[in-house]
Amino acid sequence: MNSHWKKALLLVLFIAMAVLARYSPLGTSLTFENLKQHRDSLLVFVHGHYWLSVACYIAVYIAAVSFTLPAALILTLTGGFLFGTAPAVLYINIGATTGAVVSFLSARYLLGNRLQDAYAPQLRKFNDEIERNGTHYLLTMRFIPVFPFFLINFLSGLTRIPLKTFVWTTSFGILPTSVVFAFTGRQLGTINAPSDILSRKMLLTFAVLGLIALVPVVLKQLRGRQRT
Repeated sequence: MNSHWKKALLLVLFIAMAVLARYSPLGTSLTFENLKQHRDSLLVFVHGHYWLSVACYIAVYIAAVSFTLPAALILTLTGGFLFGTAPAVLYINIGATTGAVVSFLSARYLLGNRLQDAYAPQLRKFNDEIERNGTHYLLTMRFIPVFPFFLINFLSGLTRIPLKTFVWTTSFGILPTSVVFAFTGRQLGTINAPSDILSRKMLLTFAVLGLIALVPVVLKQLRGRQRT
């Protein structure tokens, strides 16, 4: 089997596993309603088996992100509720960043490299822009929680963004939302739905952080125009 067919088969298997994960007990149980319903039993388990709980939590987070499940918000709230804000932020960062890297590398190996080779002339300007400002774009998307976490991971793998850049921008960029949502998770009893968390003021704060990350890009554009 040549490399082309091998990657095609792996892509089909990856999509099939992502679909299965979405409709598996893992995918269907990661809901806000289930979190509130089972919060007492989850706390009892954590108190009796703390480090096992931490390992399971990180593993679930990695699996959910790796297979593109839209569960980052629920898992972050769960971490804050079960472990407290500061420890949860650490566990969230490990799980989310590791899962993001798996998704990123899968996309790059299965599609990204082939896409870049096949459309190199058409993507030249895009790749040049990503090389100059990709770091700022990634930070902006990480800071603003309206961009789907799993989608950023996968699409980034289709670009030529270096792995080390993707890792540190992901780890650093998710810190603000992780802190806020983990802290909110401690107040689980006062939340009726995930939408209650994203107030206009909070979204505005995240948007400002995202815009700050874009300032260097704007300055570069302005300097370039002045030179011309």
